[in-house]
Amino acid sequence: MKKVVCLIMILVCLVAVSGCRQDDLPKDEKPVIYLYPETETEVSVKLNVNGQITSTYPQYDDGWTVMAQPDGTLTDPVTDREYYCLFWEGISNVEYDLSAGFVVPGHETEAFLEDALAKLGLTDREANEFIIYWLPRMERNPYNLISFQTDAYTDNAVLEIDPAPDTVLRVFMAWKPLEAPMKVQPQELTAPLRSGFTVVEWGGAEIAQ
Repeated sequence: MKKVVCLIMILVCLVAVSGCRQDDLPKDEKPVIYLYPETETEVSVKLNVNGQITSTYPQYDDGWTVMAQPDGTLTDPVTDREYYCLFWEGISNVEYDLSAGFVVPGHETEAFLEDALAKLGLTDREANEFIIYWLPRMERNPYNLISFQTDAYTDNAVLEIDPAPDTVLRVFMAWKPLEAPMKVQPQELTAPLRSGFTVVEWGGAEIAQ
């Protein structure tokens, strides 16, 4: 009987450990992709993610194919349904580096994001959608450690776009709440000038403490 109890306890522990490992993986939340061609263009987009895609809209299947307008309006050529962006979400196998970034008091998050996203090249509309999604989860924290990822994100969530865009802006914010301020190396935020067929993406991940 004791052996049976011990075996059950071991199995419970193994399940708990495996569950914790899954929960500890960062979740790439609400990456949305905007397409701005110079003229009406049929565009195909494919994702190669180091991890698992858990949700998409419209349905991803083996990729997205849409008719894109210069104002960003997207139309499914089969159903004629309109979209303003392509959405995906997933579980990432990437460990994001938060050694450089910004420590921002929670009540200053709105103003910080408005300034930072402008420097990173988002339009007011794109930044508005970013802030609306993230602000409610950040503004009531005492502080937030915010780090905008570059290669750590783009190398592990590769976009294949045909025809190839002239300008690509991919803004990905990794962050975690803090109870007290801490020192980090500040990041320099810049963006290329939008020119020609432009693709914009934004997303983020809250990192477990």
